[in-house]
Amino acid sequence: MTDITVNSRICGFTHKIHGTKDGKNVKIKIETQCPKVRNISELEVPMMQLFGIKENIVTAKAQEGNCCATCLVPCGILHVCNLELGLISEKLAKDVGNLSIEFK
Repeated sequence: MTDITVNSRICGFTHKIHGTKDGKNVKIKIETQCPKVRNISELEVPMMQLFGIKENIVTAKAQEGNCCATCLVPCGILHVCNLELGLISEKLAKDVGNLSIEFK
């Protein structure tokens, strides 16, 4: 199981994303107070639908769920899926620690 936390400080929400590999799919569950992210709080993501930024199931579901264009949760979901499927090294992710966007 992969667990991450996405801190959306601009909108004031913290989201806990849990992912579990199930064959070639990843089952996602999100704990959140955001009503828009709640629309996508349970997903099953097929591995073969992860590879494009423009057309993948996660961004399509975020759009259907009416998530904001700047929402960090879809990116977090993609990272969880890639970690669960072994497409990103768990050691690398733990060594890096946090990702961030810095406003200057």
